[in-house]
Parts: sequence; C-alpha cells; structure tokens
Amino acid sequence: MVKRRGATWLAALRTPVGAFAATLLVVVIALAVLAPILWHDKAYEIDTDAIGQGASAAHWLGTDDLGRDILYRVLVATRLSVLLAVVATVIGVVTGLLLGTLPSLLPRPAARLVTAAVNIAVAFPGLLLVLFFSVIFGVGAQGAVLAVGFALAPAFARLAQTLAASVAGHDFVSAARVSGVGRLRLLFRHILPNIGEPLVVNATIGAGASLLAFSGLSFLGIGVQAPDYDWGRLLGEGLDGIYINPAAALAPGVAVVLAGLAFNLVGETVAGVVGVRTPSARLKARPVAATREDVVEDRDDDAVLLVENLQVAFPRPAGWTVPVRGVSFTVRAGEAIGVVGESGSGKSLTGLAVSRLVEAPGVVTADRLEFAGKPLLTTPERELRSLLGTSLAMVFQDPMTSFNPTRRIGRQLAEVSEQHQGMSRSKALARAVDRLRAVRIPAAERRARQYPHEFSGGMRQRAMIGMGLMGQPRLIIADEPTTALDVTVQRQLLRLLARTRAERNTAIVLISHDIAVVSQTCERMLVMYAGRVVEDLPSAGPSVTPRHPYTRALLAATLDLDTDRDAPLAVIPGRPPEPDRMPAGCAFADRCPAVTDRCRAEDPVLERVADAHRVACWHPHDVPPSGPARAESVKESVTAGGAE
Repeated sequence: MVKRRGATWLAALRTPVGAFAATLLVVVIALAVLAPILWHDKAYEIDTDAIGQGASAAHWLGTDDLGRDILYRVLVATRLSVLLAVVATVIGVVTGLLLGTLPSLLPRPAARLVTAAVNIAVAFPGLLLVLFFSVIFGVGAQGAVLAVGFALAPAFARLAQTLAASVAGHDFVSAARVSGVGRLRLLFRHILPNIGEPLVVNATIGAGASLLAFSGLSFLGIGVQAPDYDWGRLLGEGLDGIYINPAAALAPGVAVVLAGLAFNLVGETVAGVVGVRTPSARLKARPVAATREDVVEDRDDDAVLLVENLQVAFPRPAGWTVPVRGVSFTVRAGEAIGVVGESGSGKSLTGLAVSRLVEAPGVVTADRLEFAGKPLLTTPERELRSLLGTSLAMVFQDPMTSFNPTRRIGRQLAEVSEQHQGMSRSKALARAVDRLRAVRIPAAERRARQYPHEFSGGMRQRAMIGMGLMGQPRLIIADEPTTALDVTVQRQLLRLLARTRAERNTAIVLISHDIAVVSQTCERMLVMYAGRVVEDLPSAGPSVTPRHPYTRALLAATLDLDTDRDAPLAVIPGRPPEPDRMPAGCAFADRCPAVTDRCRAEDPVLERVADAHRVACWHPHDVPPSGPARAESVKESVTAGGAE
C-alpha cells in the first residue's frame, strides 16, 4: 500500500499541475530559508545616493525612499510572509477542528450552542471577521496572526462538522457506540481518521488564503510593523511611488500571487492523490475491443437496438479494467428482453453504455452499436441528444437519487419536452401532468407540484417512467425498477411497463436480479456473467431448457411457494472473478460442477443451439427427449434436469 501510494504521488508530480506546484513550492521554501541568510544585510543597506530610483543595473527593481534595494527586500520578506501565513493557518485549522468536533463530545444543548455560534460566524464575510479580530487583538504581527487564524476557523469548523456528521451515521460508528466506546475515543479512532484527508486538502488550500489576508492587513498598516516587513508592508510602501517606480509595488504583489498559487496548486495536487485519480500519464493506450466469434443474431430491419461486441473499460493505476467484454444482442420493436445475473456481472453498465451514459474516463467500444438506425459511437453528440432524449427512456434503480430533490416533479418532467420538443413552459407542464396521469398517479395536477421526497418509492418509479413517456420512446431500459418495493407495487410497475409496450409497440430491456420476474415479464432472457452474455434464450416454452450451468444454478436458487422449507437453500458456491482478474478460460470454470481442462484453457463463445437460443459453454447440458413432462416452465425444466 505504501509503495502504491508513493507511486501515485510520483505520478501526480509528473502531471503539469503537480510539477508546476512542486517547483513553485520548492522555490518559495528555498527563498524562505536562504534569502535572509544570503541577503539580509543588503536588504537593510541604506544608500543615500540612490533614494527613490527606478530599475537600473545596480538595483534591478529600484530602491525605496531610504535607498534600500527593493529586490533584496522582497526576497528576504519571503520568510516572514510565509511563516506568519502558515502559523495563522495552523491556528485556524486547530481552532476550527475543535469547534467542528466539539458537538460530537458535548451534551446536546451545548453542542447546539457551538453549532449555532459557528453558523453565525460563517454567515459573515471572511474579511469582516479579520478586521473584527484585528480590533480585538490589536495592531502588530501577533495580533494579525491571531486575527487571520480565528477568521479562518469558522469555515473549517463548518467543514469538519459536515464531514463528522456524514461519518457519524455509519454503521461502524453505531457499532462502536453499542460496544461502549467513549466519545473521545470514538472521535479519534473512528471519525477523524475517516475525514482527515479532505481536511488536509482544505488546510493546504487555506494557507494561500491566509497569506493573502495577512498581506492585506500589513498593507493596511495593521499587520507587521517597522522595522520588520513582509510583502504586504512592502506593497503599501511601494504604492506611494507607483507612478515613479511601478516595480516597487508590483514585485511584492507578484510574490504574494505566486506564493498563494503555490499553496493552492499543492492543495489541488494533494486532492488528486487523496481522490485516487488515475494518473493519465501512466495509462496505457486505450483498449481496443477484442475480436469475438460469437454468433450474432440475424440482423432485422425492425431492430430498435443492435449491439455487437460491446466493451466498456475504465482506467486503473496498473492499466485498464474491462467489466463489460464482448456483449452482443438485438432488441426488436415491441420486444421485451430481460437481463439477469449476479451483482457485478455488467448488467447495469451495459444499459448505461447503450444509453451513452458512461462518462470519461470510461471508454465504450463496439463493432456495432446502433439505436433506431443511428450509430451511437460515431454520430455527433448534438444529433444524438434529441434522439436519445425522446426515443430512449431510462428508468434508474433508485429514482430518489435520479430526481433532483430541489425541483418539483412536474418541472423535471416538463424539462424533457422543453429541451427536446421545443414546447412552451405551460404546454410542457400540461404534458407532464398528462404523463403522470398516464402512469396512474392519482391527483396528477397536485402531485406535479410536489417534490420527490413527497412521493412513495413506487410513485417515484412510476414518475420516472412518466418522464420517459414525455417523448415517444421506442426503447425503455429499466434498471432494477422493482428493487426494494413490495410485491404489490412491483406488480403494478410491471403491468405499467407491459401496458406501455402493448399500446406504443415500445421495446423494453428489463435489468433485474430476479430471474422469476424476468421469466414472467419478458420474451427473451440474456444471462450475464463476468461481463459477458453466457446464454440467450426464450423465457418460457415447452421446448425451452437452459443449457448453461450458470443459468441452471440461478434458476435452482429461485424460491417460490412450492419450495421445500425444510431443505437447505440452493446457492452457487464461490464468487465471480474481479473484472481486472479474469481467468484465461471460462470465467465460470471455478464455480462450475462440470468443469474440464478445456474450460480452464479456452473461453467459449456464444453459439446457436436451437432457434433463438445461444449458449457460451463447452459442455452445454443435453436436452432430454421432449414429452408431456417437458412442456412446463423454465424452472421446472431446470429442476428436472438437475435431478438427472
């Protein structure tokens, strides 16, 4: 871990921002240490023959009203300017951290009092707080340091409070409380370690603000007093003769800007490392979709969506990881297809890739990816925006996070028609109410004026479907639309999708963990495992029998009313491989009861084994002779096959 973090730091320093920040900070620190040693005497040397001169060969930036060299004074002032800014930052961070974490330690009345005090302080502009504290602590460097430090504290305290509150609600903190961990130990062992990184980043950036504030106080004559001087004091002195020698004022001003920039850019670099940003300089070339030999379905002029060899890749410090690798399928008009598989199999990511919702640095490649006859990977974004906004609807897994919590439901639905169909505000809102009514939301006009949190889970899902119906969708991609809903609401949503499909000839791609729901709702089923489609089969029929061991295991693990409650639950042993650790052969080999050496050495491709039935397996299950006993549901077929 230490080696990896060190490599991340080195990679961050190789970026333009990181390299420039590090160089600038090293120069500032070197001047702060060496300048007083090398040029202290020259900075105080008075030359009565060169009073108030402009730039010359002897004095590159000219002299002040006592004939002292301005360049040497600016360089020597680096130490005091930077030192006082750092001390003020430390005071502000420590004070802010105390104020921010005290509510976690104090009784509730006292905690509310501290929080209220911090909120009031944050409401005042920072400069006003600095001037206020300067009056309290008095004129001089010491008073200015305290003024800047305490003025910085409220904002840092608010940040610490927010971060601590976000961590305090986690289960591991609750478990620590239950186990009897004291408040102080809880703070230092469980809360602060989890919020330390963003605090460090903000402290680094805050040092630049402290430098600017301190220089401002010295410029006003409240900060450093003679005979000492910092950049702010030099700026104030040079301003009097700016028309005679502009360099006298510009030099300390430029020094303040460069030093503040160094602190801020270092904070940005630290944020990049803390945020584990993948260094682009170390990435290999973008991945190219590997050629696959899967048997692709016959191309149909009625196809709404055509996908061939779809691949989605994301960068990692060690290279690229490919969670979706070589997916191929076709969706025809009015067809309902279910996509099933365990968590991490690539179901949702496939839906996002088809919807053009995979953002950089993710990379989507495919031999062919077409929606409504338009190639999604090569068509300009401007042309796709209107097509995807009106002809493709996406129903996300959690509509509470998909809807904007600060906007009313009706306005969010109306935005679709305003942006993509050019409707006026009033007409778009009227259509939004009509769409809410179409998805069976009672009192649609009143509900359109409500916020997402005022809707139940099922109503939010229906409102999300209503948003998709604002246009004329030819395809609806529903990503786990029934998750965390009771069975009654699930049935209502599935009926709504079925009715939409029947009335509008809309194709539906239903992504779900529940293979029973898919088998009852969809005509075809795509079974995904480790980023690939391992079986494509009709959902039901007298001659349908799953051939892939993974599909059979999923179905065997499905519960229904006939399940023997005394028998142990069926499970699939093991776990899927990680996307960046795919085995050489079949990804299911380690969990498959019928694995052979060929399975571990060669990756099978999708091959047609019957009409509308494709399987990626070297040893697909042999279908028993057809007969009356075989004219049952898919699950019954698998149960019978598993008993053989």
